[in-house]
Parts: sequence; structure tokens; C-alpha cells
Amino acid sequence: MASPGKLLIVDDEKVALRNLEHVMKKEGYQVVATQSGANALGHLESETFDVVLTDLRMEKVDGMQILQKCRATCPDTEVIMITGFATLESAVEAMKHGAFHYIAKPFRLDEVRKVVAEALEKIRLKRENRQLREQIETYQGKVRIITQDTRMQKLLETARQIAPTDCNVLITGESGTGKELFAKYVHYHSARAEGPFLAVNCGAFSEELLGNELFGHDKGAFTGAAGDKKGLLESAAGGTLFLDEITEMPPSMQVKLLRVIQEKEVLRLGGTTPIKVDVRFVAATNRDIQDTVRSGDFRQDLYFRLNVVNLVVPPLSQRKEDIPLLSYYFLKRFATLMKRDVSEITPETLELLKTYDFPGNVRELENIIERGVAITTGNLIDTAQLPDDLRELTIRTFRRKDGRILTMEEQEKDYIRWVLSETKGNQTLAAQALGIDRVSLWRKLKRYELEME
Repeated sequence: MASPGKLLIVDDEKVALRNLEHVMKKEGYQVVATQSGANALGHLESETFDVVLTDLRMEKVDGMQILQKCRATCPDTEVIMITGFATLESAVEAMKHGAFHYIAKPFRLDEVRKVVAEALEKIRLKRENRQLREQIETYQGKVRIITQDTRMQKLLETARQIAPTDCNVLITGESGTGKELFAKYVHYHSARAEGPFLAVNCGAFSEELLGNELFGHDKGAFTGAAGDKKGLLESAAGGTLFLDEITEMPPSMQVKLLRVIQEKEVLRLGGTTPIKVDVRFVAATNRDIQDTVRSGDFRQDLYFRLNVVNLVVPPLSQRKEDIPLLSYYFLKRFATLMKRDVSEITPETLELLKTYDFPGNVRELENIIERGVAITTGNLIDTAQLPDDLRELTIRTFRRKDGRILTMEEQEKDYIRWVLSETKGNQTLAAQALGIDRVSLWRKLKRYELEME
């Protein structure tokens, strides 16, 4: 179990210091408390803290100096200012220098608990994002299947096990789940890895064109056949042929393909001499193939020949934990391709993506991140760069996918973000729409760490 957090509390008022120390220890935090700003600087030199709660006004070494020390030497530490001089000017100055929040004396202990918990949550999300970026760097090889989902890991293990056996494989799953990627994964983990990997979409051609694509033709087979042409079945010799959307293959082609699998030979269009072929077949479909067999649209004997091993790729909606990891993978890829200095995705954006069901699966997520990299004006992707229908989830979603109901503050944060988007970032209009003044909106923007212009 992770540590609940380590706190440094600095306050030259002994009673206030002891109260804070007692309450934070009771919350389970590891606490170091001191009345001296100079002592606090010493602790920061020798120890690492998650959160520093410091009084703003102290003699010799004040809270601003402690804040500046933290920013310079331990940027991951969040600093919460405590001040008896609750003026907007002191708050602005502290925020400009990177304070997480400020609390005015006399404070309520519940408020302190809440702000400390929010600071620790921010730290957790920042560390999680950094770990995701580091994890992306570990993916090697010709084919990268990015996942930390247990079900997907088992599927990859099965794919690795069957890859060297040379048996035919049927991959099933919704559109956009990465079936062709799995086919390539099997190929590159097999003894055929140095051979060709060729793919054909069986639903993209007419019957005649598909036959010519697969089987090829001899010279003079039809008008315009000026020479011999190898089909994919011949060209894939020593490698793998990926038959995508196999259930869309016309019945006559199914008969011919079955013969190729059984006899390991192919007859070109217009040819009279069978040609031996050495090819592994990996087929895929987004349909329920057993339904097509029962309806008579797909041959049962061909189904059995192809379905030696069935890999069922789960939709993205069933592996939500992969969304942040995939998002950062696509972010790095598109930032490199577009030569854009974009390296971050805000925690709020990742949380919103995790609430979405992704009917287009991984392909849809890839498009969303590509769009975000293309249109962002900064070095990060925020919810403002998401498609409109996705951003609207911030208003109509009141429950997380894990079942947790959003707090009022979480809903307020999402609502303010949406209003700012609707007003194109105009804070005066946003404040009017929200029914508050500009200063109140400014405070909420700082509190919720929403981007300010």
C-alpha cells in the first residue's frame, strides 16, 4: 500500500503548529513540524516532502522564501500557504511563484484536510503521468501492442505461444481494436518473421478483382492481361497472408481458398499448372463468424480450417486502464511526426477520456490524440482540444466509470471549464454566464488549476 504522504508544517505560532501537526498525523500522514523558517530550509535540503504547509509571514525566513526553495530544488513538492493577512495581493504573489493554494487564518481544520488531500492527488496524477511517459520508452520491436490490461497481457502470451507453431489463426473483435496489429505480432514472433507480411481486405474488392488479387493470372487470361502476375498467395511465400474481414469473402472465393489451404497449391486465373505455395493464414473479422456459418454465408469447413486458434481482442471500453498509456504513446508519436513540442496531457483530460466508451476503439482514441496535437497552441493537450461531443461529457456525466459519484467541486470544475470553452476563453463573459464577478472566477481558476489567458 502506498504511503499516504509526507508533510512539512512551518508556523511560528506554537499553538497553530501543534494543532496542524496533531490533525495531519491523525490523518495518517508522516509529519515534520517546525516553528522556524530557517529550520524548514534545512529539512528541505536533507529530506523530500510531498506537501509543505507554511505560514506566509514569519521573521527572518518567511513563507515566500520556503516556496522559492521548493520550486528551485524539489519542484514536485506542492506548497500550501497559510496567512493571517488574507489579501488578494498576497495570494496572487504566492500563486505566481507556484503555490498550490492558500488558506486564510483563522482556518477550519476540515478545509486544511481537504486542500492537503487535493495537493496529494495532484502529485499522484503527475507521478502517474510521468510513469506513463517512461513506460512508453520501454516498448521495443517491430510491432508494439501497448497495454497494461491483464486480459490483453494473457492474449499476447497466447499469441507468442502459438506464433512459432505455424498454425492458422482467426482474430475476432470490434473494428478499431487492432486486429491487424495482432496479426503482425504473430508474424514477427514466428519463424516466418523474415518473410513477407501481406494483407488484403476481403470486403474491399469485387469478386473478380479479389480473385485476381489473391490468385494472380497468366498472360492472356483476359483482355489486357499482357503478362503473368503473381497473386498474394504466391507473393506471401515463406511469410504470412492476413485476410481481413474474411466473412465478406464471396462464396466462390471461399471454395478456392479452402482448396489452397488443404492442398497448399494455387492455380492462377487462366493457368493450367498448380503452383505450390508456402504461406501461413491469419484471418480477421469484426462480425460474429459463427452466426455467418449458421446463416450459410460462410463455409463451415473453411471456418474450421482458419479457426485453429482464435484470438479475441477486447474493445477499449473493457480495458480502460490502457487509455492513459495509449494516449501518451500516440502523443509522442504524433508530436514527433508533426514536429510539435507537445509532451503533456492534463489529468482532467485523461479522466474524461476514461469515462468515454470509444465506439471506434483504439483507432478513435488515436484520432483524438492526433487532433489534439495538431490544434493545441501550447505544450499540452487539455479538454479544450477534445471533440465537442466528448467535451460535453464534462456536463452530463455525474458518475465515474468506477461507480464513484462526482463531488460538487468536481462538477463545478467541469462546468467552469465548459463555460470557458463556450465563451472562447473570455473570462468576463464566463463570469457573467456563471453569475459571479471576475475576482471570484479568478480564484476558482487558480483553485482548480484551469488554464488562464
